[in-house]
Amino acid sequence: MDSPILEMKNITKEFPGVKALSDVSFRVKKGEIHCLVGENGAGKSTLMKVLSGVYPYGSYSGDILFGGEVQKFSSIADSEKAGIAIIYQEMALVPEMTVYENIFLGHEVRKGFTVDWNETIKRATEVLKKVKLSVNPEAKVLELGVGKQQLVEIAKALSKDVKLLILDEPTSALNENDSENLLNLLRELKEQGVTSVLISHKLKEVIEIADSVTVLRDGKTICTLSTAKGEVSETALIKYMVGREINNIYPPREKREIGDVILEVKNWSAYNPALGRKVLKDVSFNVKKGEIIGFAGLMGSGRTELAKSLFGNPDHYHIDGEMYIRGKQMRFHHPKDAIRSGIAYVTEDRKGNGLILIQDVKQNITLANLRSIANRSVVNSNAEVKVANEYKNSLNIKTPNVEQKVLNLSGGNQQKVSVAKWLFVRPDILILDEPTRGIDVGAKFEIYTIMNQLVKQGMSIIMISSELPEVLGMSDRVYIVSSGRISGELPIEEATQEKIMHLATN
Repeated sequence: MDSPILEMKNITKEFPGVKALSDVSFRVKKGEIHCLVGENGAGKSTLMKVLSGVYPYGSYSGDILFGGEVQKFSSIADSEKAGIAIIYQEMALVPEMTVYENIFLGHEVRKGFTVDWNETIKRATEVLKKVKLSVNPEAKVLELGVGKQQLVEIAKALSKDVKLLILDEPTSALNENDSENLLNLLRELKEQGVTSVLISHKLKEVIEIADSVTVLRDGKTICTLSTAKGEVSETALIKYMVGREINNIYPPREKREIGDVILEVKNWSAYNPALGRKVLKDVSFNVKKGEIIGFAGLMGSGRTELAKSLFGNPDHYHIDGEMYIRGKQMRFHHPKDAIRSGIAYVTEDRKGNGLILIQDVKQNITLANLRSIANRSVVNSNAEVKVANEYKNSLNIKTPNVEQKVLNLSGGNQQKVSVAKWLFVRPDILILDEPTRGIDVGAKFEIYTIMNQLVKQGMSIIMISSELPEVLGMSDRVYIVSSGRISGELPIEEATQEKIMHLATN
């Protein structure tokens, strides 16, 4: 395992006004699981795009050696032919196509001059079993949740002759059980001789699975640590990633007074006509002024469906039940009604529903509250820039300027823009659906600090999270959702991971 399968030597990559990678060297041993970590904007995804040929030979300086030979990849097809499969943070699936069509897209199973669909479905079923995904291969991808789509991406990569599998934040959309299944899958692949590179912000899983860890910071290689030598620990990784020590990822919360109930939901049910079934069943809960309410549960339990049904019901569920805001009964028919009543919703799918990627940072931040910076329907561009820069600084959004297009930002910085967009609405109740998905440990601390500041000022937060430590570290109370119902409520003093998982699986 000591011989390298991959060496990237002195890689430098520049964009207009930004040096994304500066003399980066990266070495992966054959047959190991090598983790690549760093804050958002550190250069991890850029380095992998150089490797895959997305940024072709000639657009960067330095050398790539794979299997001991210098490579000059000019496209993704070149790297795939060499045996490199990369699953990016931005999923590359065709929603209207079936699962099996997506898995074999670009390398179809042929019989003569035609595609052998029966054999394609058979092989797709086999590779789906490898990733422990129990879905009909003939289902369309758009019918699957984000987590299941991620597993389809992994199945797609495994359907090829892979020597080096690179996964960019593969567990960011997965719950704990599915994440553990994926890590076990990587171990099985390691036994079969497949080398893996895992990019992750989840330090717990990095420590659990890595043979080696390379840390990038500000586009430079900081160090490579060995698990066998006892060099890999959460304290060490955080220190090298952020350049400082963070002793507690969940910042201490100043004692504050919890106010009266601001939101109350009674016997709330939602029927999804597209699925032909209820996704929520007699849900009742309340939120008080100045508290953080955590919603925990397995993927598909109904947490996101609950958030959407409250926020103007954009998916057009058939709703029964009652919702009261400050004691007044409400029913929203459009998200704009919810916004006007003081509710904002940061979606879990920032790329699909949260942001307009082709627009710049300032346009995305101000989009939901243009009235506040407009004069007679004309946007004050100076005010827009000022607002955007305030959130850029307060959320530490890494971008050369607020005129940068959002699609050019890293995933974590896109998430910060999504949060800033809804903070600018100045809501009374902020729904955060997976608020730190794809965000590094330093940025998580910043987001948590902002959450604490917001509730101290009297805002109420509903936080939906698949990360149980996050739920326990930030919530005042926890509601557990299971099969569309509230299966339990726990004050934070009584909540444990074991109790939550027990209620989530009932």
